[in-house]
Amino acid sequence: MNISEKIFFKKKIRLMRPINIVLFSILLFFTACHNNNEKENTYPTTPSIPSLSYKIISVLPHDTTSFTEGLEFHKGYLYESTGDPDYAGRSKLAKINTTTGMDEQKIILAPAYFGEGITLLNRKIYQLTYKEQKCFVYDAATFKKLKEFTYQGEGWGMTNDGKYLIMDNGSNELIYRDPETFNIVKTVPVTGVPKDYNGHDVFINELEYVDGFIYANLYTMDFDQLVKIDPATGKVMGILNLNGLLERYAPPAETSKRDVLNGIAYDNANKTFYITGKYWPKLFAIQIQ
Repeated sequence: MNISEKIFFKKKIRLMRPINIVLFSILLFFTACHNNNEKENTYPTTPSIPSLSYKIISVLPHDTTSFTEGLEFHKGYLYESTGDPDYAGRSKLAKINTTTGMDEQKIILAPAYFGEGITLLNRKIYQLTYKEQKCFVYDAATFKKLKEFTYQGEGWGMTNDGKYLIMDNGSNELIYRDPETFNIVKTVPVTGVPKDYNGHDVFINELEYVDGFIYANLYTMDFDQLVKIDPATGKVMGILNLNGLLERYAPPAETSKRDVLNGIAYDNANKTFYITGKYWPKLFAIQIQ
């Protein structure tokens, strides 16, 4: 998948001109049915995978210039990694005030780098890059760069289980890496990821390890949703539909440039997830049931 496909994926709708009034009526009938189905069930049904539910705790501001690629919660703050589709020096790592949505501390990556997933382990922040094959390691308190690792392939999402770094690269595999050397420890194929309505493949993206499971955003899906994965087996255990969430809490003028859902962080003390998306004006604190 090239960078234009990854960054600028859009759902395309093809309009067809009816031949006669009968065909036009049939088209309207099936369109109405399809729209109703979307409202009731906004992703392809997978009977063997349970649907998850959620409760909104709070709605918070989010910087609409942030092309969110990674999100982490630590000691009352959110840490966010952003990419830059134009490679114009807007990829960053930032410490975010959750109340205001504003950066309290940040570093800007060189224009040659597209920031991707992050995770915080042993007082260090690890930040992937998209195609540049670099993982930057920073002191979590000062953002001072400590080292960098080189790896093969792309970098998408990243999390950790307290011992190993866990990343993905657009191949629906969980890749476990040693945090000291970045060597691969093992890979776990992820199974059960749903396809979109057109039968196209969908890929896990941003990751968050929570209570023995990994929650992952889905990329190139027509809808805003995430999956719950058993990291021991790679099996998808649940699907959470968040389609329409942003539009319920933000006016159209604020969402005209919104991109896909991407960004999962977890506050373990309050059992609360933080979710947002690329260029989203809002960030949501939710509890998943």
